[in-house]
Amino acid sequence: MNYDAQEIIDKLGIVDDADIDLGAAAIALAALDMDGISMDRYFHHMKVLADDVQSKYIDLMKDGGVETVGVQLNALRDVIGEQHGYVGDNQTYDDLQNANLIRVIERSKGIPITLAILYICVGRAQGWDICGLNIPGHFVCRIEHGGQRIIFDVFDNCRVLEASDLRMLVKRVMGDRAELSTDYFEATSNRDILIRLQNNIKHRQIEIEDYAGALMCVQRMMKIAPDEYRLLLDAGVLFAKVEQTKAAIEALEAYIDAVPKAQVYNGEARDAELLLNELRGRLN
Repeated sequence: MNYDAQEIIDKLGIVDDADIDLGAAAIALAALDMDGISMDRYFHHMKVLADDVQSKYIDLMKDGGVETVGVQLNALRDVIGEQHGYVGDNQTYDDLQNANLIRVIERSKGIPITLAILYICVGRAQGWDICGLNIPGHFVCRIEHGGQRIIFDVFDNCRVLEASDLRMLVKRVMGDRAELSTDYFEATSNRDILIRLQNNIKHRQIEIEDYAGALMCVQRMMKIAPDEYRLLLDAGVLFAKVEQTKAAIEALEAYIDAVPKAQVYNGEARDAELLLNELRGRLN
């Protein structure tokens, strides 16, 4: 079957979050940066992973296993991590290939968000209750069954994380005074997972001053989450960076119009107005 990557992305903003095929969307986003590539092989690989996990789970149950969340996690880890050899890329973490699911599949290594997409999609294919948790500076997974839950780190061989481990992750990013928030334990939506994936790419492109690439990334995010007004600010700044002044002005005006009144005088909104005035001056 022939899939059209752009068509998949174009539909994301008009469907309910529950109807987003997370794996297909991530593969389509990757394919947009790889001219002429067929996505069929990668969709097939996702099915192979799901089928192998199903078989492993059946074997574990035949060996006297009790249907628990631990057995589900073992099946995922044994197949994805051991049988197929997926690992966290500690050596070249910032390599853009790690945020491209196709290259992750080809290389069997990635960053937390891309590995998590694999685990989530494969687990959900079994009908299991698995999701991602948006911990600051890191992305982890949670799996639940029968009143039990396990939070685990796909980047670290599915290491089970206790509250103390999560607290350390938060403090590492936000400082010693930071504490766990109940928000961190909320399941991350499919749409937000895709946005976080693209943000990884955007930040790396900005670091290497590939502003055109970063702008393209933001435009894709706007397809995924058309109601996320803060993306208009990113677009405006990047349009300015690539000297598309009129487009930058339009994006910044739309951003300022969309900012909730309570936030009109926050730092980002003020910075947007300053940049907007500067850009208007260039056209006069």
